[in-house]
Amino acid sequence: MIVLAWILFALTVVSICWWLAVLVRIQRMHASGMSLRRGLAEHADVTAGVSIIIPAHNEERVLDACLTGALAQEWPQLEVIIVLDRCTDASETIARRHAAADPRLKIVRIEACPPSWAGKCNALRQAAESATSDWLLFLDADTTADPRMTRALVAEATRRDAALLSLLPDLDCSAWFERVSQPVASMALGQMFPPDRTNRDRGRPFANGQCMLFQRAWYQAIDGHVAVHEDLLEDLAFATKIREAGGNVRVLRANGLLACSMYGDWSAFRRGWTRIFLEAAGRRPAALRKFAIRQEVIGTLPPVCMIGGGIVGGLMHMPLVWGAAAVLFVLQLAALSTVYAMAKQPLWCTLLFPFGCFEVGRAQRRAARLLNTRRPVKWGGKEYVLEPR
Repeated sequence: MIVLAWILFALTVVSICWWLAVLVRIQRMHASGMSLRRGLAEHADVTAGVSIIIPAHNEERVLDACLTGALAQEWPQLEVIIVLDRCTDASETIARRHAAADPRLKIVRIEACPPSWAGKCNALRQAAESATSDWLLFLDADTTADPRMTRALVAEATRRDAALLSLLPDLDCSAWFERVSQPVASMALGQMFPPDRTNRDRGRPFANGQCMLFQRAWYQAIDGHVAVHEDLLEDLAFATKIREAGGNVRVLRANGLLACSMYGDWSAFRRGWTRIFLEAAGRRPAALRKFAIRQEVIGTLPPVCMIGGGIVGGLMHMPLVWGAAAVLFVLQLAALSTVYAMAKQPLWCTLLFPFGCFEVGRAQRRAARLLNTRRPVKWGGKEYVLEPR
């Protein structure tokens, strides 16, 4: 029993170091001033035009709210372009209703996608070619914008001299599968691409395709969506291209100025995050398996240490062991409560964290299997057979 107690103590110390590092990373993000709300107090050149470009492939679930938010932006020189990409649902009906009420909304219809192009990239390329503004703002159809968002984005992009400014929206986590997995999946992606490091021009650059604001000159300088036409996560590819060209890539948190409802059901959620992890890992099966193991360890080891250390340390009258378990509990709760609060989740949802870790690990293993077996990835009305790297 004494050997077990010391093993648990050693594993608990390792877990404490992990969660302490997570807390330090969270503190750095807060200290780096990543909130878009600062832009509300900054001056923005409202004489410049902004083109909001929204791709839509069968988005009837969310399109009405997205267009309502886009057209309500407090910006005088505004045009909104909706790209109906091979839609077979009521998306076009919704878009035409808005266009009839507001002439600033333009509709682009696409009936086919070239084989060598990702569907979203092809749709956005065609819309960008018809845009007339100095700023290009690409918004996903599952987002809903506060009327002040564009003003804050342009002000912050100008202040930070950003060629590409990307936004992390507030994620809707109301469905059961979102409560279990969404905060954990977002946390895992943030560990792969720490946004505060992107803002310091360190590490792998990151951008979020749900909201990307480009200076038009920079977008054209890197050849726009032509440069990333095969990428299923064009945001990460754009971030790399911009940095390689010498431009600044910056990432901010929306803090109430943009919300996003990513997936309508469990099946779409699983497919979506599998695709995200597949591309985020650079299509490398070995890296995906490594990330999966890490998630499974994070989900398993701390609970075992807290419960086992508390019981064994108490039975053996070893305050060092049960004390370490108590410290681990406090650290993990502090870190998770901050993360879940950022995701607008109640504190009790932190109890779901281990289950979320296993589900995220499954998504990463699923992505590795897709690459190894050359099974197609289904996304946006197309199938893609991706080669592992």
